[in-house]
Amino acid sequence: MSSTALQWFKSTYSGDEGGNCIEVAAHPTAIHIRDSKTPDAPHLTVTPETWTAFLPVPSEHTSTA
Repeated sequence: MSSTALQWFKSTYSGDEGGNCIEVAAHPTAIHIRDSKTPDAPHLTVTPETWTAFLPVPSEHTSTA
C-alpha cells in the first residue's frame, strides 16, 4: 500500500513546534508509523496486535513528577 493512499494521523499530544512527532495510519491488517518531519521516508509497519501490545509501554515509562 502506498504511503499516499493511507490516511495519516498525528497524535493529539503533538504540537506544531516541529518536535519529535510520529504519525500513524491504521489499516485492518497493518499499522503504519512514520516520522512527521520526513513523511516521504520509509515507514515502519506492524500488525495490529503488535501495536496494541506496544501502546501501554510509553505511558508506563512517563514521569508524572
